[in-house]
Formats: sequence, C-alpha cells, structure tokens
Amino acid sequence: MLGRVTPFATGFGERFFEVGEMMRASSVQNEIESIRVLVADSTPLTGRLIADALKRDRTFSVTNEKAPSLIATATTFKPDVSIISEQLEGKSGKGFEVLRQLRATLPAVRVVMLLDSAERELVIEAFRSGARGVFCRRDPLKMLARCVHKVYEGQLWVSGDQLELLVQALADAPATRLVDTRGTELLSKREQDVVRWLAEGHTNNKIARELQISENSVKNYLFRIFDKLGVSSRVEVVLYAANQSSSVQCMRPEWLVPDSQGPAATLS
Repeated sequence: MLGRVTPFATGFGERFFEVGEMMRASSVQNEIESIRVLVADSTPLTGRLIADALKRDRTFSVTNEKAPSLIATATTFKPDVSIISEQLEGKSGKGFEVLRQLRATLPAVRVVMLLDSAERELVIEAFRSGARGVFCRRDPLKMLARCVHKVYEGQLWVSGDQLELLVQALADAPATRLVDTRGTELLSKREQDVVRWLAEGHTNNKIARELQISENSVKNYLFRIFDKLGVSSRVEVVLYAANQSSSVQCMRPEWLVPDSQGPAATLS
C-alpha cells in the first residue's frame, strides 16, 4: 500500500529523530571544555564528599588529592580551580602554605580556600596568600559549585560579612605605593592619588570632587590602574596592595554588587 504511513513506520521515524537529537546534543556537550577542579580537604573522606558533590555538575572534571601529593598532581592535572582546606595534614594554616606553593608553581590556577570558620585572621590570610574566594563549611554545599563557576569566570567569591572583616583590617598600612618585583612604581602620581581615595571607600563622584577632576577622568584612571595591575575590580586593587604590605588598606562593602543567590561574588 504505497503512500500510506503505518503506525509502526511513524513511531520508528520519531524514534530515529529522537536518537539523532540526542547524538547531536551529546556532541555539543562533548565540545564544551570542562572546568578542571582539584580538591584537597583536611581528611580523605570529606575530600571525597566534596568531589562527589561537585561531580553532579557535568561541566566539572574533579580530582580529589591528599596534601603531600597535591603539587605533583596539579602539575599534570593543571586545574583551572583548586579548593584547598586551611587545615591540612592535621596542621592549622598548612593550607595557606600549600596555596602559596601552588600559585608559585601554577600562577594561573584560581584557588578557593575552604575554612572551618570565617575568623578574621583566616579570611585575611586567605586573600593575602592569593585566594580568589573563601568558602566556609557552614555554607550550603550546593553553593560550592556556584562558587567554583564564579571564581573560574574571574570573579571573587567573598560574602558581605567576610568583606567587612577586610574592611576592619585594612586600616593601618599605606597601600597606595604599588611596585613590581624590582621596586619600580607601577602607577603615576595621579593614579596613586585615585587609589588612595579608592582605598578609603570613596565613590567615583567623591574622588572626582576631592581631586577636582571630572567623574569620567576618574573612570579613565581606574581603567588604566586595572590594566597596569592586571585586575578587574576596585576590591582587587586593594587586595593587590595588601599582598605588598603586612596589613591591608581600608575598603567598604558598598563596592560590591550584591548577588541575590549567594555571597557577593560579582564585584563592581
């Protein structure tokens, strides 16, 4: 019976179409480069739990490693993001040491420091050691995947409370004279003036009034400062300065653009 489509033929055609769509979707998914995540927690058990939770996100390729072999594994695995516990091998603060070693070996890796609590000294030391975010164990584990994505995208992961700790700690040191490894000043006199007012928490409008320049000029100075320091936000300018001093300059939480779905991961 030519020209007649039987129910079997119709069903077969639909099934073939569905399989074809699934194959194309799978092909597209395979073309998406995965985010390599290296986990080093205080115990093997909790490390596996974190790794298993992250593996639910199919964009992640996750490896869990013990502290002694973390650097060796990182050189071959080449993680995009590493999650490191502040306490490793039963030693408090060991994670900061490993963080600095990892960044010296692989400068491009972005690190999230896993803290038992958001104590002032721990938060400050995490960022001064080069972390791009801090994640507390009391935070919902489901937020960790979002944290990894944000840090991978080049943003900082810091809550308002944690930033407030930095605000309190940034009060004492002069952080406006930024130099490279040879001691050469990176910024012009006017750019240093902008950073000084920036570090005191002033808005672009207030900085413009203090320096008697236009607000657009302030924005242009900020763009040049960002470019010279290799940063992308006001907070990062001050954190950059913090790494060059024994303490950090003052900044304010209003610099953040709040994220309604978690800590203030998006910075202005």
